[in-house]
Amino acid sequence: MESQSRTSPPETPKRSPFTGIFHKLKTNLVFRSKLAEINGAMGDLGTYIPIVLALTLAKDLDLGTTLIFTGIYNFITGAVYGVPMPVQPMKSIAAVAISSTAEEFGIPEIMAAGICTGGILFVLGVSGLMQFVFNVIPLSVVRGIQLSQGLAFAMSAVKYIRKEQNFSKSKSVGDRPWLGLDGLVLALVCVLFIVLVNGDGEQEQEEEEERDGSRRRRVSIRKVVSNVPSALLIFLLGVVLAFIRKPSIVHEIKFGPSKIKLVRMNKEAWKNGFLKGTIPQLPLSVLNSVVAVCKLSYDLFPEKKFSATSVSMTVGLMNMVGCWFGAMPTCHGAGGLAGQYKFGGRSGGCVALLGVAKLVLGLVLGSSLVGIMDKFPVGVLGALLLFAGIELAMAARDMNTKGDAFVMLVCTAVSLGSNAAIGFVAGIVLYVVLWMRNYGRVRTNNLPVQVDQHP
Repeated sequence: MESQSRTSPPETPKRSPFTGIFHKLKTNLVFRSKLAEINGAMGDLGTYIPIVLALTLAKDLDLGTTLIFTGIYNFITGAVYGVPMPVQPMKSIAAVAISSTAEEFGIPEIMAAGICTGGILFVLGVSGLMQFVFNVIPLSVVRGIQLSQGLAFAMSAVKYIRKEQNFSKSKSVGDRPWLGLDGLVLALVCVLFIVLVNGDGEQEQEEEEERDGSRRRRVSIRKVVSNVPSALLIFLLGVVLAFIRKPSIVHEIKFGPSKIKLVRMNKEAWKNGFLKGTIPQLPLSVLNSVVAVCKLSYDLFPEKKFSATSVSMTVGLMNMVGCWFGAMPTCHGAGGLAGQYKFGGRSGGCVALLGVAKLVLGLVLGSSLVGIMDKFPVGVLGALLLFAGIELAMAARDMNTKGDAFVMLVCTAVSLGSNAAIGFVAGIVLYVVLWMRNYGRVRTNNLPVQVDQHP
């Protein structure tokens, strides 16, 4: 008995469940590199600002309330997932709102559409159906959706750079002048500056020690250049130019948050919101906001493990809460994740920092920020959006077999020519037809018949 008591291991102190939670939050929010994470936080603004500004100008969206809620969303998703998970506007709902009159699709309808979409996504997540969808969708179809969204962003960026924009009517209004504070030359200089600093976005491996001193010096200079926060500098340049373009903005600024109030939605608003907003938005939210985001995150951050179930639930909860108070319907997006990664975002601290900035601006300046956003150079936004789109499209480069590429490109073409939902259906049908055609065939080196594997 004595020997057993002497050899028995000492009891380990019980850890509080809060200890593990705090450790996870600390790990998820820690900055990998301060400047890089701050720079990465700017990578999604090329998508965020134009849509928010358009809804604010065209539909009288409460910008202050939207900034407060999206700031909270940013911080929470950064803390939960530990990756630069974006918070973006729901694009289909925004497109319907901008193209309709206030009587047909105003703020009540926008919010009803967001709540309905969020509620459906939450149910899909809780029931486990979203994870099932994620598991069964072929990778080539996912890549087709990602490629189409990336190219759509890139083409919008080129339009922002070449043409002047009327965001309140969601249309181009003429060629952009070559010179000026929002001219074509300025936008092109921003594009070239990003290429000079960030290159193709590939992380360079650590250089082996060189015996040649001049070679080491060149490597050091290139490393210094690559650490320049290009997106942050371009964004700050845009803010400065906005004040130069309209100095009276200073007198229009009013301090204090917007008054948060419940949005009243009648039966007609719920009906129109669901039919005109939720139905076209839902396929895009499932494919791009959940499936494509999870797949891209696994590609970029294989060490981070989270499910399509949790992502679907967070998108649902964001809209089931914020839309009641007039905050813009939001989702996650593969384009935003790609953009923030492109410019250096590597942790949840990236978007958490962006969330804190939005929250402070919403509380301190509220809706008076509309004047600054309205004069922000659109060509500069185009430069940021261009690289976010290209980075998302780059995810499709792993489709190496002819079958994979065939399905992906057909899905992409149909998506760009119509919408993501129809492109998805076309990709699935094509995948099944090719699988049936190739079923039981003998694979030879000269005849690759594999289409692709499930993610």
